[in-house]
Amino acid sequence: FRTTLFARENNSMDDALYYADEYFFDSAYKYIGQYWPVMDMERENLYRINISMYLITSVGALFFYFFFASLNYIFIWDKAYADHPKFLPNQIRREIKLASSSLLIMACATSPLFVGEVLGYSKLHNEFHGWGWILLSAVTFLLFTDMCVYWVHRFLHHPSLYYFHKPHHLWKVSSPFASHAFHPVDGFAQGFPYHLYVYLFPMNKYLYVFMFIFVNAWTISIHDGTYWMPGSIINTAAHHTDHHLFFNYNYGQYFTLWDRIGGSFRKPSVEQHNYVLQEAKEASAHTRKLD
Repeated sequence: FRTTLFARENNSMDDALYYADEYFFDSAYKYIGQYWPVMDMERENLYRINISMYLITSVGALFFYFFFASLNYIFIWDKAYADHPKFLPNQIRREIKLASSSLLIMACATSPLFVGEVLGYSKLHNEFHGWGWILLSAVTFLLFTDMCVYWVHRFLHHPSLYYFHKPHHLWKVSSPFASHAFHPVDGFAQGFPYHLYVYLFPMNKYLYVFMFIFVNAWTISIHDGTYWMPGSIINTAAHHTDHHLFFNYNYGQYFTLWDRIGGSFRKPSVEQHNYVLQEAKEASAHTRKLD
């Protein structure tokens, strides 16, 4: 397993795996191995690496989902949306249930991609070539993945594939917890470009980890229904709210470029945003009156 040992010095998830081995997995596998000898595996064992990376991926995905979605729910999301006529009964609970189960299933497909990075098959590196290179890598990462996500997302709206995307469109008026409430196939398909990038282009491994955290925070932010920066360049929550309400517009993740090229751009309006929020507040007031 010389490949594994080399990769741990040069690739991305190696640090997470190293510290998880050092402080948890070494003793965990040793303890389980007392009762199930086949599980007493060395760090370089490929089966152990795959099991460990699945657990790291699952725990990490759930942690960042609940952490950022909870912060957004507490400090940003307008609770009046919960009384909107299109906000489903027990919707937040249903969003969390679908997201949690899907993230655990998606980890089965994404963790092998992380294993490939640990084994040195990606173009991740730990070299620092200056802040200009870091900025260029971040921008190209966003542009490349935005292009890929746009087309994956748009194809998922095709009738032959919509079965996999339909669960996410249950949430006409969404909460931050709807951000990851996908069918597992849908979630993996839209998440795959983030892995594909580092198999095609060189990228600093610490920047890669930062961008993955940013992607999760951004995905949550565009589901909170806030109306900010509704311009023509950045794809914000206002744009994505229109996607959930009107279905065939604003497929992009970060930018509106590909929606403009593909003829699917819809500029959010203050009037539309105010109307949706007013509907929610009127429903809330009506509920309180009945109580």
